Amino acid sequence: MLAACGLASADELFSQIPAEARLQRPLALADGISEYEIVDYFKSLAAQNANGYASFLGAGVYNHYRPVVVDTVVSRGEFLTSYTPYQSEISQGTLMTIFEFQTMVCQLTGMDVANASMYDGSTAIPEAAMMAERITGRHKALVARSAHPEYREVLATYARNQGMQIEEFGFDRATGQIDFADLESRLDKETACVIIQSPNFFGIVEDAKKAAAMAHAAGALLVFTFTEAASLGILEPPRDADIVAGELQSFAISPSYGGPFAGIMAAKEKYVRQLPGRLVGESKDSEGNRAFCLTLATREQHIRREKATSNICTNQALIALMATVYMELYGKRGLRELAEQNLAKAHYLGSKVKPLFSGPYFNEFAAVPAKPVEEINAQLLEKKIIGGLPLAKFYPELGNAVLLCATEMTKRADMDALAEVMA
Repeated sequence: MLAACGLASADELFSQIPAEARLQRPLALADGISEYEIVDYFKSLAAQNANGYASFLGAGVYNHYRPVVVDTVVSRGEFLTSYTPYQSEISQGTLMTIFEFQTMVCQLTGMDVANASMYDGSTAIPEAAMMAERITGRHKALVARSAHPEYREVLATYARNQGMQIEEFGFDRATGQIDFADLESRLDKETACVIIQSPNFFGIVEDAKKAAAMAHAAGALLVFTFTEAASLGILEPPRDADIVAGELQSFAISPSYGGPFAGIMAAKEKYVRQLPGRLVGESKDSEGNRAFCLTLATREQHIRREKATSNICTNQALIALMATVYMELYGKRGLRELAEQNLAKAHYLGSKVKPLFSGPYFNEFAAVPAKPVEEINAQLLEKKIIGGLPLAKFYPELGNAVLLCATEMTKRADMDALAEVMA
C-alpha cells in the first residue's frame, strides 16, 4: 500500500496529523484472546449498567413496556435497511407504514394533517415556531418556562440565527400551571406563536383551551407540545391548537441513553403547505389500485432552496415504525388503559410523597424531600432504585425539589421504598 501511494514508511503516511495528536505507544489492548473471553468481557461491562434497577426518572424520557412484536417487525430487512422512499414503485411497504403513522398521529392529536419523521421532540418545537413565523409574518415566540428546559435550549439555538425573538413566560408557584397574567402581558402584535407543554415539565396538565383563546385573540398561533405521549390516551386531544409538536418515545422506543427518538408534527389542514419535512399521500396506480407516494415534500432536496420550509427530516421512518406498531397493537382502548395505569401509579406515589404543586398531574410530579436530593438518590441506589431528577439545575428557585415519575412498569414495593427514604 505504501509503495502504491509513493511513500517510504507508515510515519510518512501519517505525517499530516499533528505530532501531539498522534499516539506514540501501542494501543492498550491485550494480545489475542478467545471469543468466549471477549463475550465475558462485554457481559461484565454490561453488568455495570442499571439492569434490574427500578427507576423514577422521567423528564421527557419514560420507561414503558415494549411489546416483543415491535422488534420482530422493525428487524425485517425490508424496513431495517431501507432509506428515504424516493422511488414509490419499489417502496410501497415503507410508504404505507409512514402513511399509517401520519394517520395515527392525527387521531392522537386531533389535528387534520401530520408529517413524517421529525428527529425528536426537541427539534420539532423550533420547527413549529418557524412554521408559525412563516404563517403569521411575525417574529416573536412566547414559550412557557414550564416547557422542557432542554427543548427551550434547542429553540434558542435555532432562533439565534433566524432573527426570531424568544421570550419566556412564567408558571404559578402554587399550581405549577401557566401564569396567564404573565402570558397576557407579553402578547403583542409581533407575537407569532405561544408555545405550551402539557403535561408540562413538572407533569402538570395545562389549560390548553384558555391558552389558545388568548393566543388567537392576539392574532398568534398556539403550538402545543408534549413529551409524554401516553398522556394522550386519557387527556383530551389538543384540538384548539394550531400546531402540535411532540415526542413519541413512550411508544415502544427504548430510552437508549437519549435517542434516537421519534418527533411528530401535526397541524390544521390550512397550514399543510408550511409543514416542514415531507408527507406521504395516498393515490392510485395506473391500474387503479391503492398506492402511496411522497407529496408536499418541501425539503431542500425536493424543491428550490428559497421555497423550502426546512432541511429537517432525514429518514426516521424505522423509529416511527416502532411507534406505529405500538399504536396498532394497543388501539384506542389499550392506550386509554395504559394511561389509566400510569395515572393510578403516579397518584399512589403522590399519596405517599406530597407533590409540590397543586395542579392536576398525570404520571409525573415535583416534590420537596426533607433531605438533599443527592443524598436521597445515593441511598436509593443502595436499594437498586434510581431516584428522581433534581430540579435545581433547571429551576434554582425551586430549591431542593425533585421530579418523580411512575409508569405502568413501576412496582408498589419500589414506590413504598422511595417514600420511606424520602420521609
